[in-house]
This record gives sequence, C-alpha cells and structure tokens, in this order.
Amino acid sequence: MKKRTFIKLSSALMTAPLFSPLTGWAASNGNPSDKLKNWAGNLEYSTERLDNAKSVKQVQEIVKKYDKLKVLGTRHCFNNIADTKDQFVSLVNAEEQIVIDEKNKTVTVNSGLKYGQLSPYLHQKGFALHNLASLPHISVAGACATATHGSGEKNGNLSTAVSAMELVTASGDVVQLSRKKDADQFNGAVVNLGALGVVTKVTLDIQPTFLMGQYVYENIPLDQLRDNFDKIQDSGYSVSLFTNWATNDITEIWLKFKMNSMNPLKVQPDKEFFGGKLATKNLHPIPELSAENCTEQMGVAGPWYERMPHFKMGFTPSSGVELQSEYFVPRKHAVDAIMAVSRLGKQITPHLLTSEIRTIVADDFWMSPCYKQDSVAIHFTWKQDWPAVSKLLPIIEKELAPYNVRPHWGKLFTVSPDLLEKRYPRFADFRELAKKYDPKGKFRNDFLNLNIFGA
Repeated sequence: MKKRTFIKLSSALMTAPLFSPLTGWAASNGNPSDKLKNWAGNLEYSTERLDNAKSVKQVQEIVKKYDKLKVLGTRHCFNNIADTKDQFVSLVNAEEQIVIDEKNKTVTVNSGLKYGQLSPYLHQKGFALHNLASLPHISVAGACATATHGSGEKNGNLSTAVSAMELVTASGDVVQLSRKKDADQFNGAVVNLGALGVVTKVTLDIQPTFLMGQYVYENIPLDQLRDNFDKIQDSGYSVSLFTNWATNDITEIWLKFKMNSMNPLKVQPDKEFFGGKLATKNLHPIPELSAENCTEQMGVAGPWYERMPHFKMGFTPSSGVELQSEYFVPRKHAVDAIMAVSRLGKQITPHLLTSEIRTIVADDFWMSPCYKQDSVAIHFTWKQDWPAVSKLLPIIEKELAPYNVRPHWGKLFTVSPDLLEKRYPRFADFRELAKKYDPKGKFRNDFLNLNIFGA
C-alpha cells in the first residue's frame, strides 16, 4: 500500500536560525536601518521591496501583481543572479511542509525549505538524500536552481535528486513538470537559474537512511595527489581536498564513509594516507579557525546529514566574511587543471582563506556545470577583498580555459557570455524555454540579461 506522510515542521525539529526573519521591508541584521544583503555581506541588494508568500495561491497573486520580480531565497549567492531593482518575493517563511511517498521513495517539500530542516525529519522517518552540499543552510529550490553539488565519485549534484517540480510562471499559471512525463523539458527546467518562474514545490528521490563517519588527514604531498587522484577520490563516499596553494601539499583531506553492516568504518584507521598524517583532533577547513562549527570527525558515527556537510546547521559556516568562486572542468582533466591552478599559488594565497577540490558525477540538466560530463570542482573561499579577487579571477579562468571551464552560477566569475554559450550545448534551448515561460522577461535581471540573453 502506498503510504504518504505529511507534516508541518515543529519547533522541535528546528535548529538555531542562521538568517534573521525576512519581513516586507527586510533588513540584513534585523535593524531597519540596515540594507538587505546576502549571507556574506559582500552584496547589497538593489531593492528592499520584498513580499513573503505563505502559499502557492499567494505566489500567484504576487506574480500577477508585479511586472518585474525575483525570488530571494536563503541569500547564499555571491553574485547578482538573484538581485533585482524592482521587487522580491520570498518563500523561505512559507508554511513548511514535507510529504513522504514511501512506495515511490520520494519526498515533496515547499521550495524555501532548507536542507538542514528537511534532513533530520527524513532521518527520523528512516530515509536519506543521496548527497548534501558543504552547508545545510541553503534552500532546496535555490541549491537545485544553481546546480549546487556536494561531492562523490558516484554522486550527482543536489539537483539530480529532483524527480518533479512545481512552478508559477510569469502569467501566474501553475506548471508541474516531472522526470517521468516531461523528459527533455524537465531537464531544461531543473537548473533554471531563476529564469523560468517561481518554484513552489520540489520532489526529491530518497533512499533508506544510513550512518556516516569521517576522518581527516593532513599534509598530503601534491605529487601524491597528481599520481593517485583517482584512488584518493575513490577512498570514500564523499571526499574533499583543502589547500591554500601556498605549499606543495594538500592541507587537509576529508574522507566521509557510509557505514552499514557490510561496510563498517575502520575502528583503527590507517595512520597515513598517501603521505598524509591522520588528524588527532577535529579540524576546520580554514586551519586557523576553530572546528566548533564543523561536523564531527575522528570516525565518530552519526546520521548522514550530520557528516556529509562540513558545517553544522546551528552555526555560521565557513568564515562568514568571505567571497566565493568555483570552477568545473571535465573529470578527465582533473589533475591537469589542479596543477595549472597550483602554479598560480604565489598570486592566489595572499587573498585566499581556503580552496576545496571535489568530484561530481555527470547529469542531464541543460544548464548544470556537470551537464553530460563527470566533473571536478575547484572552489575558492576568498578574503573579502573584491578589488584583489576581481583581478585574480580572469587569471585563473585563463589557466582553466583549455579545459572548457564552467563556473558555478551562484558564485563570482568573469567568464564572458560568449564563452558560456559555447560551453553549454543546450544553451540556446534553455533561452527558448525561458522565453516560453516568461515571454516578457518578468523574471529577468541584469545577471540573466548579460549572461543568458545577451542583452
């Protein structure tokens, strides 16, 4: 018998909020005199006009009311992909709903729900998601719309869990798309960059819950990475490499292991790992910072959602005051791309907090950086010095250009629109799909006009 579970999230399932509540005229820190900013504070939005939608009906009313509109999610983008000079709508404070379909192994959620809210409930009910990003603080719809990813030799990004979605188009109509029924159009709509409409519900594939543990190794020689990249990446369910490019080594490797009766985590791990030493205490990806905000390490078993992210839900992740960039290259070019970046170490290091390297499996979504190619992502967490970073990005992009680099849509980059179009085979098809759902450009903004529509 098909069994469905419906809930409103109770306060018992909620952890300490990262963001101040969004109101009609939202402020960044709860102070009415403050301007509305993104999570890191590097971007001040171009308007504070914001309406909260509690239901799909309210979304329809808001969409019909305004000529120009953008959705404001959990504000974790570092560029202006979600910005507007006109009007915001937010679903982050919408009525929180989760519907589990046990027979079909899916969960349907309101789009503004954060992964850190969804995951504990899924675990309680015996289910899990296949992958999570470094941060649990981001919304389901926002993460999928920008192909935010996570890590793993066999793991697709977060959007690959999407099996169906509901959105309100520019006309105010509700459209439902599914992997099963809508095939090609669905593949164009999942990673939508906010260009198609307001996503109101998302259905995700789920699987039986599981436990994980993670170990961290320090100071792996770069030569070992070059010669053994495949073996290193295949050493865990999810593997993250951290470096500041200052020396000829990888500062930290985080190995995350899935635990079950057939594959128990080692009680006594190897003391060395490709020349690196097993950490003797919990570490932060930025070595100078306390590991208090980080998920438990040292092989301690815990639920999947408390190990796959690097940071705990109830704390400000990473350093907070930072900038981020990230570049995807084909998996087959991983070592060459990493070595190319390493040669820029002297230029990069003075402006860097840390850099993370991960692998992600190919997908079929037109605007995903992993479209039709297994990929390696080279991520940069920068000090918040945009004049310096803005000069570095073109240098890094030039080094990665031979590998047809694709930038993360929600982070800082300077790759030209012409090159972006060349590197996405279905780019023109996506543009036409956006025109179908939004013929007058209600959901367009400066970012989309520049990078997608060539305006």
